[in-house]
Amino acid sequence: MATQHSRSAARMMMAPAVILLLGWMLVPLTMTLFFSFKKYLPLRGDSVANGLDWVGFENYVRFVGSSSFWPSIQATLVIVGGVLVITVVLGILLALLLDRPMWGQGIVRILVISPFFVMPTVSGLVWKNMFMDPINGLLAHLYKFFGAEPVQWLSQASLESIIMIVSWQWLPFATLILLTAIQSLDSEQLEAAEMDGAPVIKRFWHIILPHMSRAITVVILIQTIFLLSIFAEIFVTTAGAFGTKTLTYLIFQRVLESQNVGLGSAGGVYAIILANIVAIFLMRIVGKNLD
Repeated sequence: MATQHSRSAARMMMAPAVILLLGWMLVPLTMTLFFSFKKYLPLRGDSVANGLDWVGFENYVRFVGSSSFWPSIQATLVIVGGVLVITVVLGILLALLLDRPMWGQGIVRILVISPFFVMPTVSGLVWKNMFMDPINGLLAHLYKFFGAEPVQWLSQASLESIIMIVSWQWLPFATLILLTAIQSLDSEQLEAAEMDGAPVIKRFWHIILPHMSRAITVVILIQTIFLLSIFAEIFVTTAGAFGTKTLTYLIFQRVLESQNVGLGSAGGVYAIILANIVAIFLMRIVGKNLD
């Protein structure tokens, strides 16, 4: 049992890391809140405009009053929800498949996981130019081969295209976590259920899936945190056009157009609020599996 002296020593050794971590998180957050109440135009040449004039909640009202604000919230939630559904469902199926003994199992697992290590910009450009190009893309050639008219993916099915690209990148992460959960399952339970005559579907529904519930919860929570700030894939494919402008991209666009750091900071605060609302909702709905 740890003594008071050992606990004090542990706190002393952990203090520098904790202080550094708090500073790394709190300093940018404090600066964002500070600038959100200011009119800060550092990229303009006018010395008066460059000053930090206090404007109160003007930046917040201006940002939320934009006609693109609520559509960007909707696009963000649609992309996050679509990616979560695809990655969780396909992740479970892939994890079940990879858990089966097969020839070259190690190589197959590496190939399945490898898309997760591709940079988002590279992933977006590959899908845009090699797969979704309506003239020279692979999907266009497949449509022509079967006598169909190629689809203008990034304009006719823009949200679906972004969801497909992001899902391809995050599916390996979900598969890896879920595969680890399946491999930790006691095989004796499955063997006992099989000997009792339980069919495959019932074994999956009553034994495997409940065992994977915590892993599914972890996948949903971690992916949601990162997906709420999706930017690179949209930037290199649709540039926010055709209804793909997320809240993060709207913040970037507003700062770029107005060159007002204060306006962008107000948008960042809205993004933090949205992330916390979604996180609280998920913790209440699916986070109970972590208890």
